[in-house]
Amino acid sequence: MPRKNWAIVPAALGLTLTVATWGVAQEPKDLPPTPPAQQPKGAGEVIGETVDGVVQGIKRGARATTETLQEQYQRARASVQNMGVQARVYSRMHWDKDLNGDKIDVEVKEGTAILRGAVKTPRAKVKAVDLARDTVGVDRVDDHLTIDPGSPTESPGEKTRS
Repeated sequence: MPRKNWAIVPAALGLTLTVATWGVAQEPKDLPPTPPAQQPKGAGEVIGETVDGVVQGIKRGARATTETLQEQYQRARASVQNMGVQARVYSRMHWDKDLNGDKIDVEVKEGTAILRGAVKTPRAKVKAVDLARDTVGVDRVDDHLTIDPGSPTESPGEKTRS
């Protein structure tokens, strides 16, 4: 290389360094670096996200359905249990000699036996409440029984003294 060309090399090198540092000096130093450009999602990623969303929706629906079924099962179970307790209380009263012929309605709700109707004597009322209270599955008795005012206050075998 001739000596003439050697003089141009330092000038070109200086010019290159000047231009390179001038571009760097123009960028503000306090800004965070710009993130690399996001690449567009591929078809597989879009389909995967859609499937994930559908699966999550199915799981939420299954959870809600499970909860609803459990609530309905508990209600049905309680209803069947109440019917069983009601049948036990009714049969005990129906077959008792002291309550024969009395009109007593029995309703059971959550372990509480509700007695309504009319009995002939105060003794029959006490007997009905005791039978209900002593029945398996009854926790409490609500007594709404009345004594029939048209019935005699004594048993047929008893006589009043004058």
